Amino acid sequence: MSSNRAFSRHLAIAYLVLLVYACLYPMDTWRSSGLPRFGYLTAPWPKYYTTDDTILNILGYTPLGLTVVASLPLGWTRRRRIIVTVVFAALLSFCMETLQNFLPTRVASNIDLTVNSFGALLGALAGAHWGQALFAPGRGLARWRERYITDGLTGDVGLILIMLWLLVQLTPNHMLFPGGEWRKMLGITPPLPFAAGRLIAFETAQTASMLVAVGLFARCTLHISGKTLVFALFTLGIGARMLASGYLLVPANPLAWVTPGAGYGLLIGAGLLVLALYLPRVAQHALAGTTLLMASMLINMMPESPYVLSSGPPVVRSGNYLNFYGLCRLVAALWPFAALAYLSVLGLWRGEHLEEKPAVREST
Repeated sequence: MSSNRAFSRHLAIAYLVLLVYACLYPMDTWRSSGLPRFGYLTAPWPKYYTTDDTILNILGYTPLGLTVVASLPLGWTRRRRIIVTVVFAALLSFCMETLQNFLPTRVASNIDLTVNSFGALLGALAGAHWGQALFAPGRGLARWRERYITDGLTGDVGLILIMLWLLVQLTPNHMLFPGGEWRKMLGITPPLPFAAGRLIAFETAQTASMLVAVGLFARCTLHISGKTLVFALFTLGIGARMLASGYLLVPANPLAWVTPGAGYGLLIGAGLLVLALYLPRVAQHALAGTTLLMASMLINMMPESPYVLSSGPPVVRSGNYLNFYGLCRLVAALWPFAALAYLSVLGLWRGEHLEEKPAVREST
């Protein structure tokens, strides 16, 4: 059984990796700017610093402070855990800002350093006061996790991958369930020319495949049959898609993803998923991997829609919003393959996971 510190530590590590990538996006054309390496520490207030930048920096480091402080030894005093967390976050931010001197599209800022540290402090204070309610065995998130999610590191990694899938749904684009798309990132021309019927067919098949794949993947992380939990996950995913389309897309449209292909794919995929949830767990496991590969193949073969602008990130603002877009885009490209690797490890190394648990746990 995963302890409170183990689960929060795994969350902290996963979030740290995401945060570093977002801070250094895009990680290309590294070169010296010619400016003093630490000159930004004494620079005056930047001319184009906005309120949105402040809020996003605070929100970016608050979860780091929350998860790090919860993963530190419980024998430490509350003050010590808060201090260690804030110092760690400040040093991390200092390293990120200094490295940004070598990225021509990024600007190192002492304001960012201060605001990031303040966000970590807020998270550390929240974690020190409410971390036990969230992560202590038998309480809060830990209680929910112990009741429904597979034990140990297996369950922690599966739950983190599900959280990352929800993050993918915040990618501001016109697809309902993106994932595994490398064609645009590598600048590869679509293999098939556009035709309305062809695009609808591909989008229908891709949406249905990804829905079945994600639903069965979620099922593989559960102790129980969990049909209600599986479909609740898609409710959250669609809600995240609407939020991204309504706030980050240009022009803003919460229902931009509602296309004929997405609609047909939702209906077909939901029907297939309902049937698949009654299959034996071994069959569900195999089908999850198969549909992950199918969805990834289809999205890379899909014709380009002439109705969607593809000249750069379709976001309202620049700066931190573009960093967030880049992070979501990378996670979306990697997620199906990370999920497939997870399923492979479960099947080959942890085959006992595929055995049904006692009926007493089948409460949902």
